[in-house]
Amino acid sequence: MFYEPGKTDHGLPYDPFKACVIPRPIGWISTVSPPHASQPPIYNLAPYSQFNNLTFDPPYVMFSANQTIAATATPTDGFNRKDTVHNAESTGYFCWQLATYPLREAVNASAESVPYGVDEFDRAGLEKEWSRCLPVKIPLVKDSPVKFECQLHTTLRLPANPPWGTVDIVIGRVIGVHINDRYLNADGKLDPALTQPIARCGYYDYAVVKETFEMRVPNTSVEQLAGLEGSVKGNRALREKLEGDTQGENGQTKEGETNGEVKT
Repeated sequence: MFYEPGKTDHGLPYDPFKACVIPRPIGWISTVSPPHASQPPIYNLAPYSQFNNLTFDPPYVMFSANQTIAATATPTDGFNRKDTVHNAESTGYFCWQLATYPLREAVNASAESVPYGVDEFDRAGLEKEWSRCLPVKIPLVKDSPVKFECQLHTTLRLPANPPWGTVDIVIGRVIGVHINDRYLNADGKLDPALTQPIARCGYYDYAVVKETFEMRVPNTSVEQLAGLEGSVKGNRALREKLEGDTQGENGQTKEGETNGEVKT
């Protein structure tokens, strides 16, 4: 089969597009309302199935959130933005937590659309802990084995067809990482068999990761493997090596040399 989205009909009872790109990690994002002198903070928690990491040194993540057109929409305004995006842009920060199989019902409960001001942590029966390195106090899901504290980098907006107004793509730099040591295996690796992360599939289906296998790209250098692994230490070692080589090529002295004579 072949179809052109928005032009021709696929002829299927369900739209297959989202089922083609799977599994998708879940961006379980927590935020807090902007500070207000006369009002207590409002905490928000919501899952987004368009989520991923972007790079590792420094680490960035992204999630996307649809806007909807309000009933009072005009050509210049009237878009209803997600509470998560509003809070992240207003404070400059958000947090992410790993959505896991034991927490699946809480993830689903936090996806329900509720009025602004409803605390999804309380609604889903989740215990809070708190961010450590952010200038604003954002709650984290205590029982999630992995959490990121993120500083907003930028928001991109993509056009969409009504009733979706636009799509906000929120990019944040990860400045703090929480990992529960109980989910590390004997090799010191974060073990999916222990964390049991869930992922979004097509339609209303989800997957859970309990089994993995390893493959290494053949004929790959140690430096390239470090990049594939996401090793910050390996990346910095390569950078220092390249900087040292550049200094040597520019006629500057390398370690172990002085004025063109090798030390003994």
